[in-house]
Amino acid sequence: MLEIQNLSKKFDDFTAVDRVNISVPDGSFLVLLGPSGCGKTTLLRMLAGLELPSAGQLIFGDQLVSDGDKGWNVDPANRRSGLVFQSYALWPHMSVRGNVDWPLKVAKMAKKDRVQRIDEVLKLLGIEKLADRFPNEISGGQQQRVAIARTIAPRPEVLLFDEPLSNLDAKLRVEMRAELMRLHRKIGATSVYVTHDQIEAMTMATHVAVMNEGKIEQFGTPEDLVQRPNSTFVANFVGTPPANIIPVISMNGIAKIENSDIQFKCEVPDVRSAMFRAEDISLSQTASKNALALEVSEVSGIAGRTMVTALAGPLRLTSIVDEVPKLQVDDPVYFVLPDKPACWFDQDGKRI
Repeated sequence: MLEIQNLSKKFDDFTAVDRVNISVPDGSFLVLLGPSGCGKTTLLRMLAGLELPSAGQLIFGDQLVSDGDKGWNVDPANRRSGLVFQSYALWPHMSVRGNVDWPLKVAKMAKKDRVQRIDEVLKLLGIEKLADRFPNEISGGQQQRVAIARTIAPRPEVLLFDEPLSNLDAKLRVEMRAELMRLHRKIGATSVYVTHDQIEAMTMATHVAVMNEGKIEQFGTPEDLVQRPNSTFVANFVGTPPANIIPVISMNGIAKIENSDIQFKCEVPDVRSAMFRAEDISLSQTASKNALALEVSEVSGIAGRTMVTALAGPLRLTSIVDEVPKLQVDDPVYFVLPDKPACWFDQDGKRI
């Protein structure tokens, strides 16, 4: 349904999006995930038709909607897509019904059909009782539902979301995540969702594109990213908690952790770091084989288990355990590593 081919966007000498290639099947929920400034919102704006690509093409189904090489765009109103803004962007002088009605009027839908469609989408979002209220008379979560209802009313084939939950409190964000997933299954439109919150990405997406400095670091399913990260950036960015990356020095089939006596057999060349999952690291209060001495920086509960984060200079490691000794911040603790890492990375941070 959605093809992004060699897409780039430059602002003067700055490259915001750099040669992105993604192919997404019909009905998918694609999440663009990455830190602030990585290019994900610029990419979304090009999908919406609000920015002209500097190079490359965008294809929705069988329709070419942007061609940066030839310098032309299909108008946003004619590319069968809808955009949900972070700030809701509701008309303050219009009721809930009026806000949802507006894009249908623009599309020149008959009044009878508009009334029927408005009632349908308001019921779908559970806000039919708010139809005659104005935006300042409803909560933030309700306003976001209105914004979504307005976007889906014209039946777009591609739905675009620009961090739509970032203005909501934590509890409401969880509820709205479930609501969006239910809505996606109900209407079946291909969706593209921008966020820097990897929990949102992992819980909602069928496909995730992790972005860094305008490029795609990795594209795949949430499971792919967690289980088989292509780079140290992805390993550090994805997961709750993210994986532990430890620098090593490799020589003659041995990889040794810097500033320690711990070493592992390593049959691959040019190794510079090793990845250990938090759930594979145990804790001890005494030195032992494969044990790194650190100082506790944080102890917190997570899904019925305990997450312990500890430091040794610039090295920051996290372990998840069932039982943990009584620990306070700055207490010494030993992180006991497994007999081999989950994977290796080279000097460029790429998985070997």
